[in-house]
Amino acid sequence: MGQRTGSSGAVRRAVEYDLVELVRLQAPPSGDLADDWLDALAVVLREQLTADDVRVLVVDAAGEGLAACGIGTIEQRLPGPGLHDGRTGHVMGVVTDPAHQGRGHDRTIVRGLLAWFRDREIARVELRTPAEDEPLYRALGFTDHRDSALCWRPSEDRAVIPSR
Repeated sequence: MGQRTGSSGAVRRAVEYDLVELVRLQAPPSGDLADDWLDALAVVLREQLTADDVRVLVVDAAGEGLAACGIGTIEQRLPGPGLHDGRTGHVMGVVTDPAHQGRGHDRTIVRGLLAWFRDREIARVELRTPAEDEPLYRALGFTDHRDSALCWRPSEDRAVIPSR
């Protein structure tokens, strides 16, 4: 693995050397995770580091490790009105280490991702965020969208799929 580049506070693209720190930042703080979940996270993050439709950005901590990270992905959907090529951006996994919060790292990461989306000519970028983080994203230009998100998760106790 290579040596880190970039200075503290500056956003840069993540490299394989950052993988352990990316897993640390992306793992929930509860610590109640099975090792296989962390292994799966590491595998996916490693693949994403070099994928054409993914950008993983980081901010180095002043000492060792990473202060913050964030991931942008591009999804190919069917074209439609207002989305002529069907490509949609997604911001996810924007996380700042608690020891480095309040220094604008989240904003720096998101601005870097938005610049990447702009360079890729992405017409719409979506994200999901807790209510307490909405002011940051609204200040960066995110607005409510007419589509509401619904989610379905198959589970063992719901083996029957509704039929029409």
